[in-house]
Amino acid sequence: MAKSSSFSCSACGASFSKWSGRCEGCGEWNTITEDKGLSSGGPAKKSLGMRRGRTIPLTDLATEETPPPRSHSGVGELDRVLGGGLVAASAILVGGDPGIGKSTLLLQAAARFAEAGVKTVYVSGEEASAQVRMRAQRLGLAQAPVKLAAETNLRDILTTLEAERPQLAIIDSIQTMWADHVDSAPGSVSQVRAAAHELTTFAKSNGISIIMVGHVTKEGQIAGPRVVEHMVDTVLYFEGERGHQFRILRAVKNRFGPADEIGVFEMTGAGLSEVINPSALFLSERGQPSPGSVVFAGIEGTRPVLVELQALVAPSPHSQPRRAVVGWDSSRLAMILAVLEARCGIPFAGLDVYLNVAGGMKISEPAADLAVAAALLSAREDTPLPADTAIFGEISLSGALRPAPQTENRLKEAQKLGFTSAIAPGGGKSVSVKGLSQRKVSDLTGFVGEFFGAG
Repeated sequence: MAKSSSFSCSACGASFSKWSGRCEGCGEWNTITEDKGLSSGGPAKKSLGMRRGRTIPLTDLATEETPPPRSHSGVGELDRVLGGGLVAASAILVGGDPGIGKSTLLLQAAARFAEAGVKTVYVSGEEASAQVRMRAQRLGLAQAPVKLAAETNLRDILTTLEAERPQLAIIDSIQTMWADHVDSAPGSVSQVRAAAHELTTFAKSNGISIIMVGHVTKEGQIAGPRVVEHMVDTVLYFEGERGHQFRILRAVKNRFGPADEIGVFEMTGAGLSEVINPSALFLSERGQPSPGSVVFAGIEGTRPVLVELQALVAPSPHSQPRRAVVGWDSSRLAMILAVLEARCGIPFAGLDVYLNVAGGMKISEPAADLAVAAALLSAREDTPLPADTAIFGEISLSGALRPAPQTENRLKEAQKLGFTSAIAPGGGKSVSVKGLSQRKVSDLTGFVGEFFGAG
């Protein structure tokens, strides 16, 4: 029985079971081509796939197919985000803004892996080997046993990797790779999808770990079809503000470890250095208590992190006041303002509201609601909160406060950094930490009346 062919549009990436002149997805003409894998093409080419016609009972997986232990790079923050180390035969996608430090981080990681005995190949599609070597000298990695290559032809890369048989291959970047069986320009949707598919298949069938670098769009998503993120095992985003030296490596998908785990790095003249205690670093520049400044005890992945929230409330000269947010969800801020006005009788009409997460950190968990409300009220009433107090808790639309998960870890982190009190929602499991007093609050109205004398 003949194998059925598949077709895809080189402009938008839509898939079809048969060829047609016009793409139904984007409306372009003559962009639908037949998909041919690199492993196809006749008996002279060796298949890159798994052995055919062979199945393994689930109960026998502990014998022949048991994966080897994880490889550790020696960079604690990177190993933490990967879930405890690099898993053999895994495909990892790393995305980030241009110039954020992706190539620097991966070159340092390649050197560490190689020094730990992992055979590593670094393939650059954007720079020549001499340019990569210059960066390695600047980072003090010139003597690292890493093999370099500068190539964009996917077939040549796979042939070289099959001959070298490394344990780790780094592809920088996936948008520069081109497969000669796809009739479209490098960086297009079809090329990115084909290159990611072939590299992932090669990693699984040959037991090689492959890390692919991906550029991001204006919206912050990895450029190309979202199907690329579904192909790989792990998706990491390298985040950070250009005005800050801190960089956050965040896992948004991980089949071998917890998602939403973060690793914190600091950009220095000698490259990226890992930050062992990010809470102390984020709070290192915090000065005297001032209105609008609040410390939030948060959880990122499995790690407790304390960050400073800064709010500014000022009269607006415009008919529509501004609502500016950096590092938090703007729609969540609008909800907090509405709850404060509807449940506590505190209006923000005619006032500009600015909210900032210090240090370039990005917060997504709802447990920051109470800390944001405290920062807004402190700025509006021009009343500073105690400097030795950490705050956390989720606010519902009724104004009630909900307990936050991992309360004990948040309190222990605050106590370790010298905080003596914490404001947390009432209810839930009672947790006590030696040296830290807790003030339980059941609803937002009670919090406003206790600390600001209103509501």
